[in-house]
Amino acid sequence: PLEGHVEEFGHGLGEEMLTPTRIYARDCLALTAETGVRMFAHITGGGLARNLERVLPDGVDAIVDRGSWTPAPVFKLIASRGRVERAEMEKTFNMGVGMVAVLPADEVDRALAVLTARHVPAWVLGEVRRSKGKHVHKVHMKGDHPRF
Repeated sequence: PLEGHVEEFGHGLGEEMLTPTRIYARDCLALTAETGVRMFAHITGGGLARNLERVLPDGVDAIVDRGSWTPAPVFKLIASRGRVERAEMEKTFNMGVGMVAVLPADEVDRALAVLTARHVPAWVLGEVRRSKGKHVHKVHMKGDHPRF
């Protein structure tokens, strides 16, 4: 039931589902002003890999480490109660990653500082590197989410 308390959320399912999405526009502008960010990928329907692939130019791949974050409890609830496999979850949902910024490795610390000062949860999700040939997919997901 939507009004039923869900321990993992600390409130009801209905309240969780009505939590507004974060708007990242000002955070992205601040990051652009302070770092040499190369591109952003807004992770919406279609999941992390497909949204990130859209912004990557030819000749580069992204390696995303699932171990770098734990998806919000709502995703675990959907996966377990709906018996949804990880591949389908990742194709459908953002799994708690709303925006990805791609920037030079030597600017990561500065980017994290800017986002921390703006109270935006941020972490190193993975890396971008030169492609090692033609691939069907430019984004490679590795590892497992902790506590998921």
